[in-house]
Parts: sequence; C-alpha cells; structure tokens
Amino acid sequence: MQQQIILTGNEQGYWFVSQNGRLWLPKGEIPCGLAQDFNFTGSAAQVIGQWQGQTAWLVCKEMKYSMGSIRPLLGSTDQSLFLMAGRAVQLAEFYRSHKYCGYCGHTMHHSTTEWCYLCASCHQRYYPQISPSIIVAIRNKNQILLAKHTRHRSDNLYTVLAGFVEVGETMEQAVSREVYEESKIKIKNIRYVTSQPWPFPNSMMMAYLADYHEGDINIDPSELVEAHWYHYNQLPKIPEYGTVARRLIEDTIILCREYDEYGE
Repeated sequence: MQQQIILTGNEQGYWFVSQNGRLWLPKGEIPCGLAQDFNFTGSAAQVIGQWQGQTAWLVCKEMKYSMGSIRPLLGSTDQSLFLMAGRAVQLAEFYRSHKYCGYCGHTMHHSTTEWCYLCASCHQRYYPQISPSIIVAIRNKNQILLAKHTRHRSDNLYTVLAGFVEVGETMEQAVSREVYEESKIKIKNIRYVTSQPWPFPNSMMMAYLADYHEGDINIDPSELVEAHWYHYNQLPKIPEYGTVARRLIEDTIILCREYDEYGE
C-alpha cells in the first residue's frame, strides 16, 4: 500500500485507469509502459500491486476513448488480471465517493498503510465497501435449477440464484432465504464451494451447492422472469467461463451425471 504520488513520467508498469466504474482498455488490453507514454506525467497515481512481474498503477481519471466494463477480462486465461482490474475499479469508485467525511464534512486523505480514507479533522476511518453475497446451484436428482433474472430479460441468459446477505444472518441462512424468496422451494445439504470478488459494483460472492428438499417453483416476478428444472444435457444459455456461476453449474452437472450412474 502506497500513498498517491504525482507522476514524473518515468514510472514503469501496467496502468489501470478507472473512473465511474469503467476501465481504460485501449486495444482491449491493460496498457503497459512508461507514464509519459500515455501522457500521465503530472497525474496522481497509486501502486495497487504487482501483475506479471511489473508494478500495477491506479490512475483515477476519465479517458476520451476505450473506457468500458471489465467484463471482457473474465475470459482471460490469467484470472489475476480480472482480480487486479476489479481492485482498480472498486478503489477508484471508493475514492470518488468518499472525498468528504460523512461525519464532519472535511476533506479526506489517503492512508499510507492500508486501503482506506482518513479524516484529519474528526479522525474517522473509511474502508472500501464490500457487500457479502451468496450464489447457489441447486440439484434435484439429475436436474439443475436455472432462472432467467430480470436483468437478463433481453439477453436470454439463465443462471443460478443469488442475493445479498442481510444484517444478522449467517451465509447459510442467506442461501436458504434467498432461494425461498425467489423460488418458494426449500433446500438442504448446503455446502460451501469457493468465492469470487465481483466488482459490479462491490460484491464478494460466496458460492454454494445445495440439494432440493421440497416445494414447487413459484417465482418472485420482481427478481425472476422464469425458473425451471433442466436436465444437465439440455441446458439453455448459461454464464461465460470465468464466472463463479459457471463453476457452480459445471460442478452440479458432475453431480447430476453421478446420480444417473450411481443414484443417490
């Protein structure tokens, strides 16, 4: 963790340039070179880590072209690129939204020891917001529950169920609650699989597998367009590789095949 500096032009590395939740991707890639190569001399920048053996710099500014979502980086064979880009986007948005102290209104400044903003007036300390979320794939014998969420109405994408953790509940309670609220079915045998930072805008996805217990599907139309049980050989359009949703679906397909071969 380093404090922001004013670039002299001779700084070398990869340049993660972000503003308003978007990232600069000229030619579809993270630019690499000297600060002066990209006219960053005199700009404020901060070291946010290392990538491919070089310094990763964050510059919080809007570029005139090639600003977009970091989603294309999901398909990278090196997932560390997506993670570093997510860090850049989330930190840039955090800095943009915390210029002034929420307690006393004074200007904030960067900590030199951790990812946070400090108020020199009232000494409050602010950290980047990370929202814990759950995502779960549900198996019923040789079928998996897939749903079209309202946000995917136009692209016809089907995926597993997900939602935010509420105050005062465990991750497992959140899994059961979200599933019931969105589909009215009950589940059992909830087990943790993995996690994935998801900077859209600031989630930490905790991924689970579960088995169907009881109930008929009855969707919440404010969250879902439709939801159905699908045989693992007859799946609709599902999320791309690199997403934790795809990982859960593929793990469930393995379990479905095992059911067909060995039964419960």
